[in-house]
Amino acid sequence: MSDSLKDQLQKAHEQGDYASLLGLIPYARLIGVECSRVGDELLFKLPASKDNIGNPLLPAIHGGVIAGFMELAAALHLLVFTGSPGVPKIIDFSLDYLRAGQFRDTWARCQVCRQGRRVANVAITAWQSTEGEPIATARAHFKLEEPLKS
Repeated sequence: MSDSLKDQLQKAHEQGDYASLLGLIPYARLIGVECSRVGDELLFKLPASKDNIGNPLLPAIHGGVIAGFMELAAALHLLVFTGSPGVPKIIDFSLDYLRAGQFRDTWARCQVCRQGRRVANVAITAWQSTEGEPIATARAHFKLEEPLKS
């Protein structure tokens, strides 16, 4: 991990403001991902945007945007909470669409299910009206960078 990224991560973690960190990720900027700290957790937000619509007749958010949002949320969650020396690399991502993602704000929360020295498994839930009615759930496996040996 570069010193610049370490500094940005440290600053974001201390202030609870992750906008500058998300600004370093082009796809996060493109779809408009936001992140805030709520207690000991991160809460991710995908604001409603006409650019993210896949089906203009409903209108509904494009499924790929929902998937990208959830994958990005999981990677950032791991980066912030594992102390990994670098950005986690995606190994596998499995997504279940449960409801249409309507044209409104979408939220996501992540939970690390298992973390070893090299691999971490994360569960992601995305919802719009209430967390109890998710629009999608996902499971992601990431390869973690190993710490540099002294």
